[in-house]
Formats: sequence, C-alpha cells, structure tokens
Amino acid sequence: MGRLTQQGAHLAREQVSLMQAEVREAATEVKTAVGAMAAAAVVGIAGLGVLLMGIAFYVGAALEDVPLGTTLVGSAALVIALILYASGRKTIAASRLKPDRSLDTIADTPAAATGHTPDTGARK
Repeated sequence: MGRLTQQGAHLAREQVSLMQAEVREAATEVKTAVGAMAAAAVVGIAGLGVLLMGIAFYVGAALEDVPLGTTLVGSAALVIALILYASGRKTIAASRLKPDRSLDTIADTPAAATGHTPDTGARK
C-alpha cells in the first residue's frame, strides 16, 4: 500500500511538471505573436509615417493633386498594417493554451492505477 501511495504521489508530481511545460510552451508562442504585433505597430506608426508622407508627396505631385496622393498612400499603409495584425492574431488563435495531453493522462490515471488501461487510440 505504501508503494502504491508513493507511486501515486510521484505520478502526480510528474503530471504537474508536464502541465507546466505545456503551458510554458503555449505562453512562449503567445509572447512571440504579441511581440510581432507590437513590432508591426511600432514600424507602422514611427518608421513608415515619415516615409509615407514623402511617398504621398511624390504621388500627389505626379497626379497634380497632393491630397489625393496622400489619401492613396495612407490607404495602402492601412492595408499593410491590417495584414500584419491579422497574421499575429491568427498565430494567437492557433496556439493551444490548454494542456490537453496532461488532462488526458490525468483522466486515465484512476483506471491505470487499478490495472485497467483504456483504449483511447492515438493521442494528439
């Protein structure tokens, strides 16, 4: 009985470690995506602001209508920013914050402790 208790405690510690590793992995993915979105915002606001005004001036001069050139270049910049934001958002949506493998193993633990191993098929 003591050995079974010791094994159960060891199994519980291992499951907690596995869950922590899964959550840490998912959090790293989210951090990377948020960093990409923040970088897109900084580049979109600071760096491109001056460049876009220069391009808008040249486009406006070519069209002989500076306000129209500024509007066209501004619209193109907004489309690029939207694409960058959507890419980061897609990455966040695809990340898995729920430790599915650990939860599946925990669900199987009582049956395994009694010697019955459920046939769950291939795990993800």
